[in-house]
Amino acid sequence: MISRNEALELLKNANTTPSLMKHALASEAVMRALAERLGEDEEVWSLAGLLHDLDYPETESAPEKHGLAAAERLESSLPPEALRAIRAHNGEMNGVAPETKFDYALRCGETVTGLISAAALMRPTGYEGMAVKSVKKKMKDKAFAANVNRDNIKQCENAGLGLDEFLELAIGAMAALDTDK
Repeated sequence: MISRNEALELLKNANTTPSLMKHALASEAVMRALAERLGEDEEVWSLAGLLHDLDYPETESAPEKHGLAAAERLESSLPPEALRAIRAHNGEMNGVAPETKFDYALRCGETVTGLISAAALMRPTGYEGMAVKSVKKKMKDKAFAANVNRDNIKQCENAGLGLDEFLELAIGAMAALDTDK
């Protein structure tokens, strides 16, 4: 299996933008926290979070290939269940429907990072003191972080967590990442 340092090098070599790298690191943190909470393999889940958008710079204009190209590039680097989750995180566009807990965890875990990041930008204290209640309120406002798919976030139930518990876990993971600067 690929190491985290090798994964970071792959992202760097894939012309990953600074904002996409921030998303990858946030997704990694959320996936690690999810794996820990659900008793899954933290290394595999966090690497899937880190690398799920590896192909985005090359597939941005071909969304039907997003996730498929990344999984193909990572075939010898990650176990099959991680490759499947990477394919399924963009199932609406590439036709790979989520089926497993891992698939759903990556879909909701990577999606929630956009909502929580946007909410942190609106707060004078950023992630510090961010409450689940305020994030849920932002979720209801369709104009706020309009490109974030709320339905994907709600799929946390298919991964084994209720929405409140999932949001609390994701906020905590991202807040810890923010303090690690």
